[in-house]
Amino acid sequence: MASTAPTTSSTLPRGVAPLRAGTGNSFLWRRLQSLTGIVPVGLFLLEHFISNAEATNGVAAYNAQVKFLTGLPFRLGLEIFGIFIPLAFHALYGVYIWWRGENNVIDYPWTGNWFYTLQRYSGILVFAYVTYHIWYMRFGGVHLVDHYDASFWKVQSELSHPLALAIYVVGIVAASWHFGYGLFLFAAKWGIVTGAKAQKRAQAAGIGLSVLLILVGLFTIYAFVAKFPTQQRNPAWDLPAESSAPEQSRIVLPCLPSSQAT
Repeated sequence: MASTAPTTSSTLPRGVAPLRAGTGNSFLWRRLQSLTGIVPVGLFLLEHFISNAEATNGVAAYNAQVKFLTGLPFRLGLEIFGIFIPLAFHALYGVYIWWRGENNVIDYPWTGNWFYTLQRYSGILVFAYVTYHIWYMRFGGVHLVDHYDASFWKVQSELSHPLALAIYVVGIVAASWHFGYGLFLFAAKWGIVTGAKAQKRAQAAGIGLSVLLILVGLFTIYAFVAKFPTQQRNPAWDLPAESSAPEQSRIVLPCLPSSQAT
């Protein structure tokens, strides 16, 4: 009488490993690193794409969007605790995981493994791009918190340089892929989507989101580079906000005649 050995099948697509427990606090740190890639870093990325897309509506629309963002209450706290710290942790711990990881693309050349490897290396590109982008737009050149009306000009001026334009294109493609496919990896590793068919659909949705973000990003670049006329630099942007603002009218108190003075 013949017997057959039981067969096992993985519910995860090839190349997508579940979130490993690791040793010590590794499990907690990996979970936190995975979570910060979606909240708040991923949400910030989506907001950034949407806000920048205002450039397609014209110079005034984009400058008004920057004015709104820079005028948010508790802006500095939101930047530090909602963007800079989570972004630094997600990126640096991600580099640590990547540095200690071992790619198995050559030994197991599955599509999922290639996608996962692309996810790792795109993260390195995004880290470098975002560091440069935040430094220049937030801290370099004209201070947009003081001069929001220089926002469109500042981006347009930077993209007029071919090297900067190439960096932005590569950065947008890398960031779009890293978030879109990372959203699928997050859902698969955390058990949000289970089963081969559901995860295959989630993978396709993640790739589709990546393509959509790439198109939005490239069309936004087109708006800065070619859709609208070149903006001229305003010398007042080099001055502090209070110095460049129109002088306020002085309040003059009426003088009483000397006969009515007490």
